[in-house]
Amino acid sequence: MTHYVIIGGDAAGMSAAMEIVRHNHEARVTTLEQGTVYSYGQCGLPYVIDGRIEKAERVIARSPETFRDRHGIDARTNHRVESIDYEAKEVHGTHTETNEAFTVRYDKLLIATGAHPLVPSLHNSDLRGIQVFKTIEQTKQLVAAIEEKQHVTVIGGGYIGLEVAEALTLAGKEVRLIQRGDRLAKNFDEAISEAILQKARERGIEVLLNEEVTGFEGEDVVREVTTKNGAYATDYVVLALGVRPATAFAQSPQLHTLGNGAIVTNEQMETTIPDVYAAGDCASHFNRLTGKHDYIPLGTTANKQGRVAGLAMCGEDARFKGIVGTSIFQFFDYAIGGTGLNERALQATNRDYDSITLTANSIAGYYPGGDKVTLTLYYDTFTRHVLGAQIIGGAGVDKRLDVIATALYAQLTVEDLLDLDLSYAPPFNGVWDPVQQMARRLQR
Repeated sequence: MTHYVIIGGDAAGMSAAMEIVRHNHEARVTTLEQGTVYSYGQCGLPYVIDGRIEKAERVIARSPETFRDRHGIDARTNHRVESIDYEAKEVHGTHTETNEAFTVRYDKLLIATGAHPLVPSLHNSDLRGIQVFKTIEQTKQLVAAIEEKQHVTVIGGGYIGLEVAEALTLAGKEVRLIQRGDRLAKNFDEAISEAILQKARERGIEVLLNEEVTGFEGEDVVREVTTKNGAYATDYVVLALGVRPATAFAQSPQLHTLGNGAIVTNEQMETTIPDVYAAGDCASHFNRLTGKHDYIPLGTTANKQGRVAGLAMCGEDARFKGIVGTSIFQFFDYAIGGTGLNERALQATNRDYDSITLTANSIAGYYPGGDKVTLTLYYDTFTRHVLGAQIIGGAGVDKRLDVIATALYAQLTVEDLLDLDLSYAPPFNGVWDPVQQMARRLQR
């Protein structure tokens, strides 16, 4: 009987575990999770802050008991893995409640440990009232803390920082957002970053750009955030500075990783060590547009990679076909999405490219209630292949984003977009979708 061991009990790990029990009825599956919660939607946690989601537990998909009782998986909690002996095929760690050491032997191993929030070494960062935001427990901590707080400082202007700042504002808090760089949402083009900045200020968020945080002040509890430019009073601090693959425990000269520690795999999620696989936010993500291994940690990718890993571990011919870099988030009444290569990424290549920007109605212009969407499409000057898109607006952004993401996957040209049979009725679209309106303007 093959013993499959999976380190990590969230998206990638449990997607793999379920594929294994479906395809190998004789399998013995052990999952090791250092926390107490399995299979939850981290992306939904910002919406718990202001009550759009009533409680953090609502984002849990399945409990450990469900995996144990219904599927026969040995789903262990409070098992922190600290090292792997790849020669002996053993996983070593500590039970976080009892402090007892454990060893689990495997025939095939999946590393699906996700990513850790970045926590810089700053002066007085151990003061109470400073936290990161990623897990259910951290969400509960923030919700409880802000009941008696009026002012919250969010450090970091990426996806999580913006979503947390929005949620805190909707919860009635005074919010300051500090960004080290010169613009918010740096993964998007400058026009979209500027629109986000204006929206944040319009909704009462104090945004400080080009501010490098150096530490914190207070007696026991944080009272000020200090930067190279000054000091700012606050009642609470949320660090949202990005994530790093949680792979330090797994490092080995035989294990190929990216510079940030993400584990490199092939199409079947196999690592460079026999019988060891990796998937999710701890692994690299093959980018179909660049032909290189990338790191864009998202729940959708984690689930896909976990599925492929589980099938491949059972001997099935499943392959992860890669990403095109699609992402979307909400910021007040804006939907903001991107896919493929943005201008900064294109400038770093030797590719000749051009772009077109269009603002259009998301539905038929004469039908009431429509929103405007602004799209920028990037394409190869010579081959005319679609290279990427950035979209901002109200309703309808997701639809256009997914059309372009599909076009990128299929390597369509600008002219191919004209022939797509897209849905139309006045409440949903115009007779020429905004994506096709851009293609028409680019006709030779």
